[in-house]
Amino acid sequence: MAQIEVKVPVLSESVAEATLLSWHKKVGESVERDENMIDIETDKVVLELPAPSAGVIVQLLKADGATVVAGEVIAVIDTEASAQTSPLPVKSIPSAAPNAPIEAPASQAAPAAASSQSKAGVAMPAAAKILADNNLSAAGVDGSGRDGRVTKGDALAAVAGKPAAAAPAPAAKAPLQQVAAAPANLGDRPEERVPMSRLRARIAERLLQSQSTNAILTTFNEVNMAPVMELRNKYKDKFEKEHGVKLGFMSFFVKAAVAALKKYPVLNASVDGNDIVYHGYFDIGIAVGSPRGLVVPILRNADQMSIADIEKKIGEFGQKAKEGKLTLDDLSGGTFSISNGGVFGSMMSTPIINPPQSAILGVHATKDRAVVENGQIVIRPMNYLAMSYDHRIIDGREAVLGLVAMKDALEDPARLLLDL
Repeated sequence: MAQIEVKVPVLSESVAEATLLSWHKKVGESVERDENMIDIETDKVVLELPAPSAGVIVQLLKADGATVVAGEVIAVIDTEASAQTSPLPVKSIPSAAPNAPIEAPASQAAPAAASSQSKAGVAMPAAAKILADNNLSAAGVDGSGRDGRVTKGDALAAVAGKPAAAAPAPAAKAPLQQVAAAPANLGDRPEERVPMSRLRARIAERLLQSQSTNAILTTFNEVNMAPVMELRNKYKDKFEKEHGVKLGFMSFFVKAAVAALKKYPVLNASVDGNDIVYHGYFDIGIAVGSPRGLVVPILRNADQMSIADIEKKIGEFGQKAKEGKLTLDDLSGGTFSISNGGVFGSMMSTPIINPPQSAILGVHATKDRAVVENGQIVIRPMNYLAMSYDHRIIDGREAVLGLVAMKDALEDPARLLLDL
């Protein structure tokens, strides 16, 4: 018998622990070498854990939802056994106890208590309170709600049919912070409590950190997008044929931002204690929505990238975010960020700085508006730009002029070619 241990891979320096999402294999099943056994979620990315060798899984030491650290053993594979004839005792752990040690063989039938629990009714919040106040269990109440859920009406009926002798003593007065049961005429109002994912918790932590440590101020301007739109419409077909990627608008915003950062380097700087760190490179973070939440992959050395390079990389990031394939390297670093709420229809916002960066550009929806040009009212496709900045190191002058530089570059794209 040859057994090998399956361990949690090395995490990044800034990640102390991770969460096991869901096992793709069960105890007793065979697995091929490099086949993904389980997804592991850190506060930045979701990692796949490939099997180190082919064989049969004989032990799962951690269940779905367990918290693990790098190097921790979470499973054991027997490389000489087969899934059909394995004589080895296979062991697993109940999913209800993700961090519990192995105790029972998986081949044994589940305890009767567990079986009864699986058949027990699930009470809606208002019904659960009524049942608890009357010392009743949802398992003994027939639910009429969806999927057999016990509704408030079911709970009231159960209480009404309960013998008087079994009535509990008057309950102590509930604390003020508890909410009383909803009035009967409101009907069922379901609620669901879901724990934050590690990514969502990390996003919340970083946003609070940004708000509490930065002196955030936002400056606004509007830009006439007609020149960029005309340029795009003129060359988009040739561009796609030549480079194999569609010509979008984000590459123009990236190029305009880099041009402004070169003129006003403090916008590309960060704070480290009492020091200001000026970065001699331009790593631009592009905020991307994903099924797991907001992520900000980084365009490395964006100043050295062509329009085509930027469009290809942004497309790659979007696809990887959708599939949950972004790596730690994709998300690490960054000196300035761009958030495009306009793709969702946002007209105006005040973006929050992504620490340790000191500024972020918010792009919004482009809409036709009446504007005045040379004393005449004309219709132009306008976009509101918003740049939030850390006022500790960036003065209003640099912030405003930096945003104006972005506006000028977008309204006259030739500036980007001539470095003006």
